[in-house]
Amino acid sequence: MATRGGLGRGLGALIPPGARALEEIAPSEIVPNTRQPRRYFDEEGLATLSDSIRRLGLLQPVVVRRTEGSKFELVMGERRWRAAQRAGMATIPALIIDIDDRGSLERALVENVHRQNLNAVEEAAAYKQLLEEGGFTHEQVAERVGLSRPSITNALRLLDLPESVQKLVIESRLSAAHARTLLALGEHPLLERIAQKVAGAGLSVRETEELVRRERERTTPGSPQAAGKRSGADPRMAEVSEKLAEHLQTRVRVSAGKGKGKIVIEYGSAEDLSRLVDVITGRATVLRSVQSDEK
Repeated sequence: MATRGGLGRGLGALIPPGARALEEIAPSEIVPNTRQPRRYFDEEGLATLSDSIRRLGLLQPVVVRRTEGSKFELVMGERRWRAAQRAGMATIPALIIDIDDRGSLERALVENVHRQNLNAVEEAAAYKQLLEEGGFTHEQVAERVGLSRPSITNALRLLDLPESVQKLVIESRLSAAHARTLLALGEHPLLERIAQKVAGAGLSVRETEELVRRERERTTPGSPQAAGKRSGADPRMAEVSEKLAEHLQTRVRVSAGKGKGKIVIEYGSAEDLSRLVDVITGRATVLRSVQSDEK
């Protein structure tokens, strides 16, 4: 995993100076952040944290912002807030900051990534939130979390997997590396069954790569591979697709016909399209017309 050097300043760097107030707030007065990227909370871990809070109190405040009425919305610290509720705390320390929706989303994401609390699917979904709801570019997201832009684009590809496969990653039955390997199967009709097999057998990433290779080469009635062989398609096209996808950090489909073929390259935004043009042509290109059309 790449080092997230951009987070080395700590969480204090995320809180605007001069816009803070520390108060004791009842947990019932706080509502969860609807933009919280984290969806899975380990029950055993929550129980352990709850016991610690019951004995020692909440040592690190949560971060909240004021909402309409008397309620506060969590910005950072949902796990601590949940555990404090379980511990029966009457009040908990909360740092109140003045921040908008975009800033709240960004801080919720960065805290979780900084603490490595998100699984790979949640992390990818959080990046997508920043892109779609926050109006960030791939480059800006990469800068916020201390990763390269291709790493962000590559992470987003996990969201192309079926929900059942994503769930295996969320439940830690498959690693992100396993999931990326399964992406090579594309729209294989047995993808979900293969993912279950990998998780159930506890296959290594290398073993999964070999299984994926065999499945792609196998001629199965009704599969894309079988249809390709019946039409005279070159079975090496799947391998070419994978190599291009790895180089371009996006989904690529290569198909061969009689004497000619087709390459389909997917992109997620105008900024991502500009990146792809740069990679393919080897020079910087600004697609102003495309960007204007998408605004």
